[in-house]
Amino acid sequence: MLTTLAVAHYRSLHELIVPMARLNLVTGANGSGKSNLYRALRLLAETAQGGVVPALAREGGLGSTLWAGPERLSPRMQRGEVPVRGGPRQQAVSLRLGFAGEEFGYAIDLGLPTPSQSAFALDPEIKREVIWSGPFLRASNLLVDRRGAMARARDGRGWRVVAEHLNAYESLYTQIADPVGAPEVLSLRETIRGWRFYDHFRADGESPARQPQLGTRTPVLSHDGRDLAAAWQTIVEIGDRGALDAAVADAFPGARVNVVADGGRFGLEFSQHGLLRPLSAAELSDGTLRYLLWIAALHTPRPPPLMVLNEPETSLHPDLLPALARLIAHAARRTQIWVVSHATRLIAALEQEPGCNTLRLEKAMSRTTLQGQGLLDAPAWHWPER
Repeated sequence: MLTTLAVAHYRSLHELIVPMARLNLVTGANGSGKSNLYRALRLLAETAQGGVVPALAREGGLGSTLWAGPERLSPRMQRGEVPVRGGPRQQAVSLRLGFAGEEFGYAIDLGLPTPSQSAFALDPEIKREVIWSGPFLRASNLLVDRRGAMARARDGRGWRVVAEHLNAYESLYTQIADPVGAPEVLSLRETIRGWRFYDHFRADGESPARQPQLGTRTPVLSHDGRDLAAAWQTIVEIGDRGALDAAVADAFPGARVNVVADGGRFGLEFSQHGLLRPLSAAELSDGTLRYLLWIAALHTPRPPPLMVLNEPETSLHPDLLPALARLIAHAARRTQIWVVSHATRLIAALEQEPGCNTLRLEKAMSRTTLQGQGLLDAPAWHWPER
């Protein structure tokens, strides 16, 4: 489980250190930085997929994603006594992301490329990457240390060089994940690759979830829900069927969901009191279909280390939100959950759950901050120096 998430110099996240629990609820006014924090978490996931530099390019490159304000806001600027203005830069340009977990911590520092004649001269470079054990980085618990093109790993009381010519545009996870030479890198890479992100399930008339699909065993629902029926049947056969049926009854009293197979193609049938025949997925309302997708996603027989739900309330009737909160809380018993929401009814229901970690974001001087977090309230965190 992650215990701390840290971001520096990414869009409005000038310096944000966030404590994490098993169930995390991120909320705040529009423009407070919820989407930026979500994107930062996705960028961290991209490091294990080898795509953090392309992901930054899709956002407009390092120049577009860096904090656009001054390097330092003086007290007089914050009080509005003098205009906000920049000055001579004291530190190198950097975008830093990191997290600490129950076993390992990780941090990456991306910066401007060294001058070259390459056509890819605008690609950011990975300047520093580190993996450590324990709640925060210290010299004594550092396990893997990458500076530029060279990486070394802890070897007893000393160090062993594991690579000297790393590509500046690829992370450790794609270059030295070796079960013998760097087992910590391999372990952490596989953990991060297990994170799941669910944004907005499609529910329009052409949604893949509405169409019968060839079915194979599906312990993990796809990000767009195209394999909903197969995922549902997989839960029935190898997951918790009782919890699945209970989730349907909680949201739609008296309703039942069955999977029908015809020539290898799977489809859903939704039965409800008062109807003479079940409804197919193509006939369901957008809200009903989306809710069934959330049931399938959150009852996965293969719980991930982290599941991120971005505005799960989209297209749902407000009366369904308390049931959705119970569904999320039930899933949080088996996996760490991160929910981004601005639906007041869902927020209120989730906050009634024991252990819910509410992260209310607000913005001051264009910087995203955590409401109520003072200088001494943030979790202990140290960035690696270049």
